[in-house]
Amino acid sequence: MPFLIALVLGGIVLLATGHNPLDFYQLLVREAFGGTDRIAATLSAATPLLFTGLATAIAFRAGVFNVGVEGGFVFGGLIGATVALHAGLLAGMVAGALAGVLVSALPGWLKARWNVDEVVTTLMFNFVVAGVTGWLVTAFLQAKGVANSATPLIPQSSWLPDLLPPYGLTSAVLIALAFVALYAVWIKHSVFGYELRQTGLNTRFAAAQGIRVGRVIVVSMLISGAIAGLGGAAHALGVVHRFVDGFSPGYGFTGIAVALLGRNSAVGVVLGAILFGALASAGTTAQLFSDIPLDIVDVLSGTVMIFAVVRLWRQR
Repeated sequence: MPFLIALVLGGIVLLATGHNPLDFYQLLVREAFGGTDRIAATLSAATPLLFTGLATAIAFRAGVFNVGVEGGFVFGGLIGATVALHAGLLAGMVAGALAGVLVSALPGWLKARWNVDEVVTTLMFNFVVAGVTGWLVTAFLQAKGVANSATPLIPQSSWLPDLLPPYGLTSAVLIALAFVALYAVWIKHSVFGYELRQTGLNTRFAAAQGIRVGRVIVVSMLISGAIAGLGGAAHALGVVHRFVDGFSPGYGFTGIAVALLGRNSAVGVVLGAILFGALASAGTTAQLFSDIPLDIVDVLSGTVMIFAVVRLWRQR
C-alpha cells in the first residue's frame, strides 16, 4: 500500500510538471529489470539494504526502535577494510561484524538496564561513530597520496568474489540472502525467536511468562549490530575495496524503511530491499533517456518511507 500511494503521488507530481507518469514508470521498470545488466545493478544496489533492513527488523521484532544501524554499517566497513588489508577476507568480515556489535552494545544495555530511550541513544551513536571513524582514518589509517579521507586499497585476494564480473554484483548478495533465510527459520522455530516476538508484542506479558526481557533486548541489539557491521564489511570488501569518506549514503536509514515496509518479515525485507535498490539503480540511468529530474525518484522513495511509518504508528 505505501508503494501504491507513492506511485499515485509521484504521478500527480509528474502530471503537474507536464510529464506522462506511465511512460516514466515504464522507463523505471525497464532500467531496473530490463536485462541481465540492469537486474545485476538493482541487486547490487539492494545488497547493503538487505543487511541494514534485516538488522533493523531483528531489533524491531523485540520492540526496540533501533535507528543506529547506520553507525554499525559504517564502523563495520572501516574495521572490516582495515583488518582485511592485513589479515584477509574472512578476518575482515568477522571483524566488521564485531565492530557492529560494539556500536550496538551500549544502547542495548542502557535500554535493558534503565529503559533509556533507544531512539535517542542509537541516533546519537551514529554521530559518535561518524566522528570516530573520520578521526581514525585521518590520524592513523589514511592512504598515502590520497586527497580525501580513505584507507589503502585492500589486496584483490581479500575481495569478495564477483558473481557477474562485468556488472558489479558480488557474493555479498548471497551472504545477505543466507542470513535472511536463517532469520526466517530462527524467528519462527527457535525458543529465542519466540521470546523475541513475545517481547516485541507485549513486554509486560512476556515478563509474566518468565521471559527475561532485558536479556532479549540486549541480545537482539547485539545481533542487529552484528548484521549491520557485517553488511558494512561486505560493502567495503565487495564494492568499495577500502573505506572512504561518505562510505554509506544512508544505507542504515533506508534499512529502517525496508524493515517497516516489509513488516519485519524475511520475505518483506527482501522485497523492500529490491524495491529501494530498483529505485536507486533505475533512477540514475533513467535520466539518460528522459528530461525528468532525479528528484522525482527521491519523492517516490520518501513517500514510501512516510507511509510505511504511518502504518507502524496506526498499528500501535
